[in-house]
Order: sequence, then structure tokens, then C-alpha cells
Amino acid sequence: MKQAIHLLAHRIEDPTKGLPEDVFLFVSSITPMINVDLLIKDEQGKTLLTWRDDGFFPPGWHIPGGIIRYKETIDERICAVALNELGSKVKYQPVPLALNEVIHPDRKIRGHFISLLYTCSLISSLDGKMMYIDGKPNSGEWAWHSCCPDNLIAVHEMYRKFI
Repeated sequence: MKQAIHLLAHRIEDPTKGLPEDVFLFVSSITPMINVDLLIKDEQGKTLLTWRDDGFFPPGWHIPGGIIRYKETIDERICAVALNELGSKVKYQPVPLALNEVIHPDRKIRGHFISLLYTCSLISSLDGKMMYIDGKPNSGEWAWHSCCPDNLIAVHEMYRKFI
């Protein structure tokens, strides 16, 4: 076991930049992951959601979010999610709006999360190239929603009352 751990440790160049996919999936099968989710509303009360189609859940709309990396602060992850998923910058309330423990009893990989929902507001424009227009959404496209869509990913049902 020690040899396997030693080998893994030497194959991961900088865990602060994320893990190789196979290592990440293994780690997610033996320990809870902590993630931040960004609840962003406009002046009319519409909620910003992005389309997710990554194979871990059936495709659907979800609140933008991401898993905190090793030695990454919550602030850094919130900023990275806003930039990577929305091409934007946000400000946020420092105390989470909600804290949820999510356990998927039938999943080994990515089966246990501690999710922190933060109230955020945009402080720069969204990436217009990723705006959903019509038809079937593409993974990563965003859209404003005046109510919670029926095709919200199941794991985000816990957020329905906020959307």
C-alpha cells in the first residue's frame, strides 16, 4: 500500500491545480468532496443556470459550481467557477446561504459531497458566446430562468426553493 501511495504522490505534479481525472475519481470514491455553488440572480429575480451534460448525472440545468482544490480558498474557487463557467466575475456574501450534505447511496465515485451555496452577484458581463439561445442546450451554456426548470439536475433539487 505504501508503495502505491508513494507512486501516486510522485505522479501528481501540483495538486493545487487539480488532479489527473483517474486520481480525482479514485479520491472521490474514498472521501467526501467539498464544493461551492453560486446562486446568481438578476434585478428581476431571475436565476442564472448552466446546462450540465457530463455523464455523472442526466443532462439538465444546474447552479454553477465547483469542487474546492487542495489548498484553494473558498474565495479562489468561487472566482474560478465564475470565470471558468460564466466568463465573468462575481461578488458574494461571505456566509453560505445553505450547507447541504449530499450522499448518493448507489454511487461509489463522486458519491459524497458537502455543498455550500453562496449568494452571488455579477460584477462583470457574462461570456455572450456561451448564452443559450434555443433548441437543445449545449454543455456549459447559460440562461436566466424566471422559475425553476423541470429539467433541473436531480442533485440540485435541494436548491429548488432558491431558484
